[in-house]
Amino acid sequence: MIEVAHLTKYYGKNKALDNVGFSLDKGEILGFLGPNGAGKSTTMNIITGYISSDEGSVKIDGIDILEEPTEAKKKIGYLPEIPPLYNDMTVRKYLEFMFHLKKVRLPLKEHIDQICAMVKIDDVSERIIKHLSKGYRQRVGLAQALLGDPPVLILDEPTAGLDPAQIIEMRKLIRRLGKKHTIILSSHVLSEVQSVCDKIVVINSGKIVADDFTTKLTKSGRDTRRVKLVIEGREKGIYGLIRNIDGVTNVESHGETERGCSEFVVESSTDVRRPIYRAIARSDSTILVMSPIELSLEETFLDIISGKFNENGGNS
Repeated sequence: MIEVAHLTKYYGKNKALDNVGFSLDKGEILGFLGPNGAGKSTTMNIITGYISSDEGSVKIDGIDILEEPTEAKKKIGYLPEIPPLYNDMTVRKYLEFMFHLKKVRLPLKEHIDQICAMVKIDDVSERIIKHLSKGYRQRVGLAQALLGDPPVLILDEPTAGLDPAQIIEMRKLIRRLGKKHTIILSSHVLSEVQSVCDKIVVINSGKIVADDFTTKLTKSGRDTRRVKLVIEGREKGIYGLIRNIDGVTNVESHGETERGCSEFVVESSTDVRRPIYRAIARSDSTILVMSPIELSLEETFLDIISGKFNENGGNS
C-alpha cells in the first residue's frame, strides 16, 4: 500500500535524508520513530507530497506521488502535529469546507455525521473551533483527515494535548481504523507506539537504522539476556549462588516480595536458566518464578540510536 524507496533530500549542503526506504502493507500500522532532527518530518512531508525529494520515490497504492500527485493524494488522510484548522468556523462548517475542498463524492451530511460520531466530536459540532480545548481541536484535525475515507492515514503526534482518558480513546480508535486503513503514526510516546503499532521504523541522522515488527525488535538487539526470579530461601545465600554461575554478568536483588521469598533480576551472556535451576535445586531453596524479561521499546530505541543495537541479537 505504501512503498518508500531510496529517498534522499538535501537542504543546501545538509543531507536530511540518505537513501530512506520502507514499505507497508494494507491494514498495517507503522510507528515512525526517531530523535528530534532525525528526518521524520521531512520523510512524512515527502510521503504526503508536501515537498519533493531529490532522489527516490513514494508510491501510494501503486501511484507515484510525484508523477500523479492528485490521484495519490486522494488516497491519503493527513493529520499534522498542529492541525490546520480555521478557528473562526464551527466544527461542522469547517468539515463541510474541507469536504468540498477535497472534492469528496460521498453523501455530505451522512459522511460528516459518521466521522463526528467516530472521533466523538458530535456534541461540539456547532461550536466555533477557537473555543474548543486543544484535545477537541486535535480530534477535529483527525476528522478532516478521515474525510473521503482514504485508505492511507498519516498521523503526526495524534494524541498531543489529549488528557489520559482521551489518549486511551484515541489509541482504541487508531487500532479500529487500522482494520480498514493503512496507518503511519509518528509519536514520541514509545508506550503508545508499542500498544498500537504492528511495525516500527526508526530513523536517525537521516538513515533508517531499524525496520521490523514491534515484537521482533524488542526480542532482539542485545547479547545480554535477562531473567526474573522469585525464590523461596535466604536472600544473601541465593545471591552469591547465582552470581557464581558461569555466564552470569549481573544480579540485582529486589528484596522480599512475600514472606520468605526474594526477587532477583539476572543478566547473562548466555542462557543460564538450566544452571540456575540445578544450582537452586541443590540448595535448600525453591524457585517459584523464572521468566525471561524482554527489552522495553524505550530500551530498544535508546540502543538503536546509540548504535548498540544489532538486529541479529548482538551489540555493534
